[in-house]
Parts: sequence; C-alpha cells; structure tokens
Amino acid sequence: MPGRPNIPVRRWDADTLVAPDWLNNGDNAWQLTAATLVGLQSVPGLMVMYAGLVKKKWAINSAFMVLYAFAAVLICWVVWAYKASFGKKMLPFVGVPGPAVEMNYELKQAYLPAAGLSAAYPMSTMVYFQFVFAAITLVLIAGAGLARMNFLAWMVFVPLWLTLSYTVGAFSIWGGGFLYTMGVLDYSGGYVIHVSSGTAGFVMAYWVGPRHPRDRTDFHPNNVLLALVGVGLLWLGWNGFNGGDPYTASPDAGAAVLNTNVCTAMSMLSWTLMDLVFFKKPAVIGAVQGIITGLVAITPAAGFVGGWGAIIIGLCSGIIPWLSMNILGKQKWFLEFSDDVVGDFHTHLVGGVLGGFLTGLFATSEGTAAFALAPNGGAIDGYGRQVWVQIVGFLFVIGWNIFWTSAICLFIKYVLRIPLRYSEEQLLIGDGEVHGELPYAFFHDGRHDYDAKYGQPDPERAAGILEGMEASREGTSEEGSSGQAAIASKADKQA
Repeated sequence: MPGRPNIPVRRWDADTLVAPDWLNNGDNAWQLTAATLVGLQSVPGLMVMYAGLVKKKWAINSAFMVLYAFAAVLICWVVWAYKASFGKKMLPFVGVPGPAVEMNYELKQAYLPAAGLSAAYPMSTMVYFQFVFAAITLVLIAGAGLARMNFLAWMVFVPLWLTLSYTVGAFSIWGGGFLYTMGVLDYSGGYVIHVSSGTAGFVMAYWVGPRHPRDRTDFHPNNVLLALVGVGLLWLGWNGFNGGDPYTASPDAGAAVLNTNVCTAMSMLSWTLMDLVFFKKPAVIGAVQGIITGLVAITPAAGFVGGWGAIIIGLCSGIIPWLSMNILGKQKWFLEFSDDVVGDFHTHLVGGVLGGFLTGLFATSEGTAAFALAPNGGAIDGYGRQVWVQIVGFLFVIGWNIFWTSAICLFIKYVLRIPLRYSEEQLLIGDGEVHGELPYAFFHDGRHDYDAKYGQPDPERAAGILEGMEASREGTSEEGSSGQAAIASKADKQA
C-alpha cells in the first residue's frame, strides 16, 4: 500500500537467533523462573529476615548489607567471575576469568567447557542463574557480621571473597574442576554455597570482633513477624534453588522440589520438638532455624535421594544442628572466639557438612542417573567410596575458606587500613549514626537527624512544632492555605 513503512518481518525458524534449533522454550522459561525464585531469597527474603532478627537500631544496616552484596556480586560476576567459575580451565580449581557481557556470547547456547555440559537455553540465562547462587553466598556470610561490621570494609570484602573463594569452590565442584572429576556430589550448593558461607562467616566474625557488650547481652529481635516473612520467601524460593540445578525442566527437577519441601518440613518439626522437650516452649525463632537447616541439608542431596532419604535427612538436620547451636554454641570459649550473630556456623557449616555426608550414604543410582551422572549412587546402593569422596569435598572447602577469608580480612585491615568494625559511638547508636536514617518513623515526619544521634527530640524543633500548632489553632478561616503554608515553613526552618 502507498505510504506504508517497510517493516521487517520476524522469522521464527531455526535459521535465525530468534528461535535456534537448540532452544527449548520450556527449559528456558523454567530456568529464568528458578533464577528469579533464588534471587527472591536474597532480595527481599534474607534482607527482611536479617532486619527482623536484629535490634531495631541495626535494621537498616543489616538489610543494606544484603542489598549491596546482591548488586556488587552481579557486576563482578558478569565482568570476570562467571568465567572463572564456569569457563575454560586455567588450574584444577579455577577457570580463566573474563567478561560475559558481549551480545554474541549472551545469545549463543549455554555450555560449560571444562565440565562438557550444555543446556537448551542461551548463555545469558546460565550466567544469570549462576549469579543468584553466588549472590546468596555473600548474603549468607553477611549474617555473621551483622550489628558491627564496617560497611566500607564489607564493600571491599564482597568482591575479594567472590574472586578468591567462591569462584574456586564453584569451578572445583560444578565447573569441571578436580572435585567434579573426583565425583563429589553437590546437587545444588551444599558445599559450594553453605559450607563455604558457614566457614567464611564464622572466620570473618572472628576477625571483625564481637558486637558491643550491650548488644551481646540484650539482642532481642525487633520484628519476629518480619523474620517469618523472610524465611517464608527463603523456603519457597528454594524450589528454584534446587529445582533449577538439573539445567532442564526434567523429572529430576520435580523430585528435587518435592524432596526439598519434605526435608524442610521434617527439619522444622524436629527442631520444634527439641525445643519443646528441653525448653518446654515451641520457639518461633527455633522453627526459623529448623527451616534453614532443613533447606541447607537437603541441598547437596535434593535430586539424588528418594523420599525416605529426604525424611531421614530432615530428621537429622532438625536434631544435630540443634545440638550444635544449643550445646556447643553456648560454651563460653565458643562465644568469645567468634560472635556469629545468626548462627552461620550451626545452620550452614554444620548443616552443609551433614547434608553432604548423608548424600554419600543415601544417594540412589536412579537419582544420579536422572541428573546425568554415572548411575553409582551412594553407600545405600553399595557404592561406599562416595562417603569418603564427600568428606574430601567438604574438607577442601573448609580449608580453602579458612585461609582466604582470614587473608582478605587482614588485607582490608592492615594493608588498606580500613577498620573492620565500627567505632564505639557508631556501635552504641547504630543506623542513626552509620546511615543517618532510622527504620521506623511512626511518631514524626521522618526528619530525625537529631533524634537518631542523641536518642531524644531536638528541643528547638519541638518548640517550633508547638508554636506552629498554636498558630494553627488561632488562625482565622480567611487565612486559608497560605496561612497553613507559612506555619509549615516556619516549623521546617526550625527543624
């Protein structure tokens, strides 16, 4: 038709990048959905959970540590860390770092060269999926340093730890490194994420030092309901965490999701029963810990074990970390050694080691075959070697993280000269001194600089507000909106 613009026609065929023959739309959709579910575990899941578990004066700082880590990891990930974790082999434990941002790279088929694995969706989907796992690892470490770690030190710690520690664990176990070749089973990050974050968090807390004595002796959660919202997002987000790791919407993905929820439910119930037996009360915070340990323990086993294996793992994850937290965790020498605020040592290190060891016992040959591995299974199927292979795996992750987390903290403190811990004044005041903000502004209009710093209203501001209120009462109706504006302006100037 005359005057009609020449609009190009989109061709949906295998000869174009719109719909290449290797693309499976269902797999791509599920992988992006799973990645988003995992991302929601961090933002807002752990962000609001941490904010609810700490004292009110540390709510903003705790949430901001999570938000910063999530953003910083993403930039480091696409610039160099993804290829160091899943790219071509450089050393037996790490790949060649490099950018993953070129358009031709993002559009081509996902492929892990050192592991020899491919997926039916683009590299961009794989890069994003693996990013959310890296991000939550740093977010979990943050939990151990809440309520006293210097935010500037945290800003430096995140990219250094991602580069020197996370990439090594990910490549060694998932990306085709020496532990992958040895046959270590880690379905979705029991070692790569939880043992590493539990170890790193505990070690980091040692170097940062303890909270202020007032916070250590009186540190009640400021909002338990907010913490429950966070752990609820964590629980349901784990469906993407474990369900996405077959790299396809396969039958094993469904088994992993079911086992994840069965194990978590069993773990929460076991922890609650332990609280009832020993403390005579079913504690909500205890249930939160039981949920987390169940999620952690099933992660290395999710699609490898059958339903009975998931129940047994859940029973163990509700009892053994409970004993660790309530016996070992209450020893004076242990408390003085490392002030691990949210218990990363017990929930992630103990839970991850427990889950990895039980994977060596209860992995089935059907489960490993469905995950595209050799159908050997674990000790339950007569393959006892898998038990000691699992032990080698978590010992390497623990040792590597003890060394590099310590080295990074010492580098920040002594080479960069950045204090790892806030000053005494900052520790006493919290968010008001560190960020100049308060989490809840129920009784004023949000202009709280004086209130935040000194813990009481600004007398000059209070006088201005009272004067403005009196003028408002005495004002005539003829003054209208201009009179009200003048009163508000006066109060603002005095504030």
